[in-house]
Amino acid sequence: MLFQCTDAIVTLASVNIENLVVFYTKLLGFEPATLIPNVYAEFQLPGLKLGIFKPKQTNSSEFENSVRSKMSLCLEVSDLENAIAHLSLLGYPPPGEIIVASHGKEIYAYDPDDNRLILHQSKN
Repeated sequence: MLFQCTDAIVTLASVNIENLVVFYTKLLGFEPATLIPNVYAEFQLPGLKLGIFKPKQTNSSEFENSVRSKMSLCLEVSDLENAIAHLSLLGYPPPGEIIVASHGKEIYAYDPDDNRLILHQSKN
């Protein structure tokens, strides 16, 4: 039996949810579409929703050792250098160099909770 998927939401768990919500608000340049203070925030991105939630105390151990997971939030940008400058102004400069690949340019960065971001600019 198949199921019908109607939407996609990537979620990030954070015990420091307010700090992460402020970071993504500044990074994206807009407020979350849904905000329940200190519980849940949801940003509407093109083609995807980004949710940030504070784990319940009973579930917090599940998220304690998730530093530098294999999952990344990849954000397509129109100007990679400008995006790097913006991220640096927020206090989170990418630690590495720009990678040039067959599909464009990209750089890895990290949010305040050490979730990996990939800023990617396609070839024009």
